[in-house]
Amino acid sequence: MEKTTSLALNQDQKLGIRYALAAYGAWGLLPVYWKVISAVPAVQILAHRIFWSFIFVGGLLIAQKGHHSVMHVIRTPKYMLCFLASSLLLTTNWGVYIWANNHNHMIETSLGYFINPLVSILLGMIFLKEKIEFWQIVAVLLAGTGVSYMVFEYGKFPWIALILALTFGFYSLIRKVVPVESLTGLFIETSVMTPIAFIYLIVLGAEGKEMFFSAGLKISLLLIFAGVITAYPLMWLVNGAKRLPLKTIGFCQYLAPSLMLVIGVIIYQEPFTEMHRISFSFIWSALLIYSLSTASFMQKLNPFARREKWRGRL
Repeated sequence: MEKTTSLALNQDQKLGIRYALAAYGAWGLLPVYWKVISAVPAVQILAHRIFWSFIFVGGLLIAQKGHHSVMHVIRTPKYMLCFLASSLLLTTNWGVYIWANNHNHMIETSLGYFINPLVSILLGMIFLKEKIEFWQIVAVLLAGTGVSYMVFEYGKFPWIALILALTFGFYSLIRKVVPVESLTGLFIETSVMTPIAFIYLIVLGAEGKEMFFSAGLKISLLLIFAGVITAYPLMWLVNGAKRLPLKTIGFCQYLAPSLMLVIGVIIYQEPFTEMHRISFSFIWSALLIYSLSTASFMQKLNPFARREKWRGRL
């Protein structure tokens, strides 16, 4: 019986890893999407992203008859407070990211996504009492060294990067601990901010500044589809976060900025500098060590484990 439970847990964790990699893989490709609609002001993109996410997720909930779960959350004050906080964190993260992307701050944006995993691991240790083993500590220190070098070479206080890292780190923490399905949670989050976004778009339309109708059919469709490309990765992330410790989610997050790097260098011909080479050597070494940390040969090289084994013999 115990063997079956262990196997089920292992399969659940594997599913969680697939969800997390799908989410971060999608986010790694999103800069291409925002580049296409960069002519639209960042705040307008944010408002459309919120509004169409609400419409799309609401449609999915209706199709799945999930209104009972929404009513349960609304009737539970502590859940509503958590979702109010997660909604504000998510909106801030979206807004800063879109603004940075449209104002050529992609280096600092990518830095934020490299800092984010370290924030997730730290939050997991502080708030969820997640244990971290020796080789995982080594991996965190290596990744931290790579990120620190990037910060040092960048030459100024990276406020965009820190806002992105902290807001999404705390968002992931809240969504992990609140026992609500991903679709229901995302609907509540977007419904909190949708009235503000909708009023903003109506006011812009009255002033003749709303680009949804004036920028052409292509831009209009891309703004609508922003709801789809926003909703699915977030749902995948929440499904992954509920099956995995935050320290594992933290290292899966490196997929997104890595894809951004490849896209930036190959598609947009951005320079891959000496700073990137040094930083990435530390970060990818950390990923390799973390991936192998549970392997038997790595456990044999763990000095703390060897010490405990020696003490047991005594």
